[in-house]
Amino acid sequence: MTSKLLRVEHSEGPNSEIQEIPDEVARILAVLPSCSIVADQDGNILRASPKASALGLVNRNVMTVREIAKLVHAVAGDGDSREEEMRVRRPPLGREMLELRVRVADLGTGAILVLIDDLAEERRVDAVRRDFVANISHELKTPVGALSVLAEAVQSASEDPEQVRHFAERMQMEATRLGHLVQDIIDLSRLQGDDPLTHSNVVDIDEVVQRAVEDVRMIAVDRGISVVVASEAPTFVFADASQLQTAVRNLLVNAIAYSSDGTSVAIHTREINSIVEIMVKDQGIGIPSNDLDRVFERFYRVDPARSRVTGGTGLGLAIVKHVCQNHGGECAVWSEVGVGSTFTLRLPTYTGADAENATNESDIVEVPAMNGDLRS
Repeated sequence: MTSKLLRVEHSEGPNSEIQEIPDEVARILAVLPSCSIVADQDGNILRASPKASALGLVNRNVMTVREIAKLVHAVAGDGDSREEEMRVRRPPLGREMLELRVRVADLGTGAILVLIDDLAEERRVDAVRRDFVANISHELKTPVGALSVLAEAVQSASEDPEQVRHFAERMQMEATRLGHLVQDIIDLSRLQGDDPLTHSNVVDIDEVVQRAVEDVRMIAVDRGISVVVASEAPTFVFADASQLQTAVRNLLVNAIAYSSDGTSVAIHTREINSIVEIMVKDQGIGIPSNDLDRVFERFYRVDPARSRVTGGTGLGLAIVKHVCQNHGGECAVWSEVGVGSTFTLRLPTYTGADAENATNESDIVEVPAMNGDLRS
């Protein structure tokens, strides 16, 4: 999805008559992958992309990085374009270092264009891509190799119907696992595409949750696990409903997979300060503290042995993370070994007419499996 250029009001100065930049330039800047800033000859900001604000490079009408402001001043003075790589502290706290490639040019209309690339982010993405290819190769080898071995076993046991049936069931299980892995890879690729939110609408969170719960109903019933759903009030977001349903379903599947039979999984939605929170709580084995920072990584598994048994692909939580990021939200996890885990999705609330017309009644729904109260 292309990012929209933000208008930044600036104080009056010698060049305060420059209020607009050409529409053609604005359209070009809107589709550039680089972070962009347009300033007047005095350094007052006329336009800034959302990423410029997200990186802390602008604050109202002020450039917060002195080195970038100096480049703008130099180009305004002689009209010569400049390019420089720099390592600066990220405003406003200055605790994180940014590695930037900054290109500054005079647009010839009294405005100065600044294009900024986050070099550290580029290197991180390249490293993730290389790791992803290596991990995919490894993950695909396992089920493909298993299918090959099982096919040979079926041939060897062709005169024993019971053995053939056993190996055929194993082949079906590996084929299913392979299919899930391929589908997750496709889903993750779409989420990382140039325009992942092509089907966004006003979405009722309660409906998304109910559909996700229905998706996992049989898995929960087979394990004797009750899924309890609580909603404090109707909440709406502007989102791709299918993506949100996938994210919530992945959290529920993960919670069920790491829970003991006969326990409960809770999913609770609420709105706090214009932020919708979707919390999935289990009473499972918990996650060691040294693994918490890595649970949303692709192919990272806290318990590889359990994942093989449950058929997990190692991509479910990575998909959750990308869905959240695509919708301007975030995901978090709390866990204690032997107690359980709580995964939380936070998304900006939609506050349009549909939300205003919603009712204020609470809605609590339980998908029954076996009797048992949810422990807090």
